[in-house]
Amino acid sequence: MLIAAVSLFFNGFGIYLTIKAGIGAGPWDVLNLGISKTSGISYGNASVMVSFTILLIDIFLREPIGIAMFIDSVVVGKAVDLFDRLDLIKTCTNNASGIILMLVGLIIMGYTQYTYMVASLGCGPRDTLLVGLSKRIRKIPIGIISVALLSLATFIGYILGGPVGIGTLICAFATGPIMQLAFHTVHFDAAMVHHQSLTGSVKVLMSRIAS
Repeated sequence: MLIAAVSLFFNGFGIYLTIKAGIGAGPWDVLNLGISKTSGISYGNASVMVSFTILLIDIFLREPIGIAMFIDSVVVGKAVDLFDRLDLIKTCTNNASGIILMLVGLIIMGYTQYTYMVASLGCGPRDTLLVGLSKRIRKIPIGIISVALLSLATFIGYILGGPVGIGTLICAFATGPIMQLAFHTVHFDAAMVHHQSLTGSVKVLMSRIAS
């Protein structure tokens, strides 16, 4: 749990950098920022709201739920709020520096995704939703379903005032390859990970407390 929480905290730093790139946010962040702008709540609170909404859908779809999904739903968004409050980096004012900062953020996200998955406590709510939908819509390739989800998040976020730009395209098409490259450099095969269920994690915690 500590490994997952620390990994997701620094994953939030990666997301913070992609937002500070100032060239448009990633699809889900467009949605979170759009909700934030429209409602007046912070990015983190918007992220938590979206994450728990998706988590409820995952539960409705009867997909495997891990304790890290709850950690993910809270830590990432609130970490972004913390870094934003600390005002560590100013928003980039030109595309060149923005693209560089965004790529740095995506690289950080790729490696923290690895350390998060090593904890083996469950995938994130959005990844679980993607897998759940692909199981139920078998005639449509998972890649198309992924594009549809990202497009929907981007569209709703844009309508709500979220920032869309070249960075949105970079995030949409570069996140996967960069994460795969990060996994390759550490010789990590995500398909070999066997995640512990929520009930399994609770049993372990209870046994540790009892001992």
